[in-house]
Amino acid sequence: MSLTQILLAEAEWTYAIADKLFRRVSDDELSWTPPSGREWMTLGQLLMHCATAGCGQAVRGFVTGDWGMPEGGKPEELAHLPTAADLPSVGSVAEALRLLAEDRAVALRSIAAAGEEDLLTRRAVAPWGGPEATLFEHLLHMIAHLTQHKGQLYYYLKLMGRDVNTADLWAA
Repeated sequence: MSLTQILLAEAEWTYAIADKLFRRVSDDELSWTPPSGREWMTLGQLLMHCATAGCGQAVRGFVTGDWGMPEGGKPEELAHLPTAADLPSVGSVAEALRLLAEDRAVALRSIAAAGEEDLLTRRAVAPWGGPEATLFEHLLHMIAHLTQHKGQLYYYLKLMGRDVNTADLWAA
């Protein structure tokens, strides 16, 4: 199995589970946040983050150098972490599912285009900082980022009293 195949399989699996968990949310719950603590994303913000900043756009950025910055923007600006209150939210679960499908397509296309040699030999530092790593490591970390947030969504659903279990988190 090649590195490309490993990344594609891991991304497909992670997106499939995220999609399944998204479908457990209803539009009237998008403003929900956990009842204790602070700086939580709303459920709608979490869906937006998973669907637009969780994986695909960053994978494309590492592979192509296109970080989707506005005119005059610099990738280094990605290091700025906004507060939860500043994060955008989806307006509906349907929008979240559409955005997640688009992000999935970007991730899969970008992984497929990366090339086996570049996965092992091309090294970079993420615009938001951290150690230099191979392209393979960066792409794997971006898939892990989406995995982390799908776990967050799972626990949001548990805190909301939903009947979710290990299979919901790990079985696509």
